[in-house]
Amino acid sequence: MSKIDVVRKAMMDALKAGDKPRKETLSLLLSALKAKFIDKRADLTEDEENAVVYKEIKEAQETIDTTPADRTEVIEECKLRIAVYSEFAPERMDEAAIRQVIEQTLAELGLENPTVKDKGKLMKTLMPKLNGKAEGALVNKLVGTYLG
Repeated sequence: MSKIDVVRKAMMDALKAGDKPRKETLSLLLSALKAKFIDKRADLTEDEENAVVYKEIKEAQETIDTTPADRTEVIEECKLRIAVYSEFAPERMDEAAIRQVIEQTLAELGLENPTVKDKGKLMKTLMPKLNGKAEGALVNKLVGTYLG
């Protein structure tokens, strides 16, 4: 069952329960998933579906961060969106798990003492393994700790 079907079912459940804010939030997520599906012109992979969900979460968080504190209705709406979207997003990897993948990738590439020059090769191999499972900024920060 694709994430589009799961979100559609959850939206219908919210509609039947009379939970209008949740229904509207799920409708936005469903629209984002369908737009990606239409752009690709093929079924989305699980990673692509998760990327759409994470993008929506990130956009809602950016709205919270840039909205003035006196606009409480906008902030509350975005907090609801994040809470609902998070139900459909798999758990992100923690720092320890990311470090483990980085160390495995370094061993794979035979880089015992990586330098800044090796960063491009490392990231090129590493990011497909972590795509959709870890935040890019955190991965970049952690890779920096390994570079000599």
